[in-house]
Amino acid sequence: MDSPALLLTTLLLAFLALMAWYWFIRRRQVRPLTVEQRSLLEEEVAFYRRLSKTDKKRFEQSIAQFLEEITITGVETEVTQADRLLVAASAVIPLFGFPGWRYRNLNEVLLYPNTFDEDYQVKAAQRDIIGMVGSGAMNRMMILSLPALRDSFAHPERRQNVGIHEFIHLLDKADGATDGMPEVLIPQEYVMPWLKLMHHEIAEIREEDSDINPYGATNEAEFLSVVAEYFFSQPEKFEHNHPELYAMMSRIFRQEL
Repeated sequence: MDSPALLLTTLLLAFLALMAWYWFIRRRQVRPLTVEQRSLLEEEVAFYRRLSKTDKKRFEQSIAQFLEEITITGVETEVTQADRLLVAASAVIPLFGFPGWRYRNLNEVLLYPNTFDEDYQVKAAQRDIIGMVGSGAMNRMMILSLPALRDSFAHPERRQNVGIHEFIHLLDKADGATDGMPEVLIPQEYVMPWLKLMHHEIAEIREEDSDINPYGATNEAEFLSVVAEYFFSQPEKFEHNHPELYAMMSRIFRQEL
């Protein structure tokens, strides 16, 4: 290789190394939450209030990281700082037992002013969906009803949280199949016990002998998301009413609530 070509190659490699270093530093230096943002978390998110001082700090860092990486867009609706924090909290809560993990299959969360239909339309005659993980042209997107998201955090006693529900679906989908068996979370030794317990609990729901949301009996994927809502929203009640299921969820999500 002659000198000009060698010099050009050297300069190119140096430029690429500099850009890689720049993006690495930029991703590492996430802007910390403000006092106002921390106050909003304290006020709006029961999960955050239960954490120790050290864990609150880690939760805040994860929230800041999510807000730095994922776009949150209001569709014909105004999105407040508190709304963005609720979206981020919905994402961070299921992964809090896995420090450093991120959602690699998500680019943007769309917040709608109302419920919508399967074609993501808010003005359709039949619209009863409050949350959905996008597919097709909407791949790598999540759609949430903003009123439903706010209501979820305002009333944790209802044991339902649309944000957590959809982020569980996203985790379930990470292995290629939304089937109630998130391979990224469940160690191999828990696969068969989880399947057995899941099918037993679904049967209990169908027999109307359970306080778990009946929507959880729709299929295995919905069961996982529904019981995760219950687990994270009302852990004490969940443990009291479903001790075996609580123990399994604690293992799966690596969290003792």
